[in-house]
Amino acid sequence: MVNSPAGSADFDQSSDLLASDPLEELCSRLLRIATERDIDAGATAPELHTARLLDQLPDSIAVKDRRSRYVFANAAVIRNVGISRPALVGKTDFDLLDEDVASGFFAIEQEVMSTGQAVTGMEEAVRLRDGRILWMTTSRMPLHDQDGQIVGVIRISQDITERKRQEKLRHGHARLLEMIARGQPLGSVLHALVHLIEEELDGIMASVMFLDEDERHLSSAASPSLPPAFVKLTEGLEIGPFHGSCGTAAWRRSPVIACDILSDPLWEPFREFAIMFELGSCWSTPIMGPEGRVLGTIGLYSAGPRTPTKLETELMAMATDIAGIAIERARNEDRIQHMAHHDPLTGLPNRALFWAQFNHALVQARREARKVVVVYIDLDNFKPVNDTLGHAAGDEVLKVLASRIAGSIRASDIVVRLGGDEFAIVFSNPDHDEEAILRRLGDIRNVICRPITIEGESIVVTSSMGVAFFPRDGDNPEGLLAAADRAMYEAKQSGRDTLCLCA
Repeated sequence: MVNSPAGSADFDQSSDLLASDPLEELCSRLLRIATERDIDAGATAPELHTARLLDQLPDSIAVKDRRSRYVFANAAVIRNVGISRPALVGKTDFDLLDEDVASGFFAIEQEVMSTGQAVTGMEEAVRLRDGRILWMTTSRMPLHDQDGQIVGVIRISQDITERKRQEKLRHGHARLLEMIARGQPLGSVLHALVHLIEEELDGIMASVMFLDEDERHLSSAASPSLPPAFVKLTEGLEIGPFHGSCGTAAWRRSPVIACDILSDPLWEPFREFAIMFELGSCWSTPIMGPEGRVLGTIGLYSAGPRTPTKLETELMAMATDIAGIAIERARNEDRIQHMAHHDPLTGLPNRALFWAQFNHALVQARREARKVVVVYIDLDNFKPVNDTLGHAAGDEVLKVLASRIAGSIRASDIVVRLGGDEFAIVFSNPDHDEEAILRRLGDIRNVICRPITIEGESIVVTSSMGVAFFPRDGDNPEGLLAAADRAMYEAKQSGRDTLCLCA
């Protein structure tokens, strides 16, 4: 077994390498036809043809001796290692690659020469001196001399970096679509998308921004690698013709490429931010919905001035497509969930959501030993509104009153349209003073009876209210609502436009 090479320190000239070596004759010829100076000095026509043929091949071809030292390499190898052919001769992979990678290659080559068996079709990742990683499919075969003795190894490698990149993108694309199909949270999908972009593109910081409901401002959705202070400064970015790459892309509804932020007029209002956070370029593409609406933007930032490559442009297009699908899917699900749990006319919670929220309020009240107030509301003489002005006008009145009631309660309280012209309110954290509670209800009754103008007609609607208390009047949602309903009928019997407490 041959010992691990000591590197190229033993060899000052390529001729030293060949002295007393069984590869001497073959390597002398290979070196002669591979060195441009020697070719110019008078290579034979077959040698010149062989050299040109080997150099024109896209595959990397190298010949090594028994100690895995390079004795020949074609142009593809030279381009990858970044040194001249004469300088490469005598070196080993330990001089060119990370030690763990070089050790692996050395072990394989020694096994090939020891056993005489070729090793073919191995996929290998090679990190070059400039930091690039190349994926290769490599075959190694023993090299024999005229007597049949193994004197070295031939390595032939095909660059499959592009194929591996495409495979990785396809897998990433499929994984993101699966996350969307499985109903993963939108934030998780967008962060996974940003991670895929940044993993694929060296030196790129990616950002996804939403266009707010007002369709005038952008807010951050996923920007894990950008400086947090920069993300905070650009939160709520207004879209417009000179509002950086993202704000302008959303406004134009088309990609905006700022190759040099320091000289691009679109970045004039934000140039000091770019300088502060050392941002040199930003390319942004709008995320479009199926109906042509702008949903947000994807921005790719780099530290220095840069023009996007074909790969980067393709990846941006894929990313915006995925982001559009994810955002639209999430919004559709939100709309479906809202429709399933809210009254379609007023937008208030429906009975299903109301019961769930009511039960939760009672669980907390029991735990904290506090009361809950339930109010049943019935609009007085609402039927004549429908009869005289029509159901469309009646629906408009209901929407106005629902909005007024919802605007009169706290965020912790619950309001529901039970059906028709009936509503209910649950005060989950009411004032301890019963008089204060009654004053609040009086204010709500006053809000309800404010005039409403529909088709030039001024309409005044009053209300009758019934009030029940937990735990005094019941210990479950159904019992408490029934108690408040009975109290409301007492208010009706008392002449309407009033409220009654559960007896």
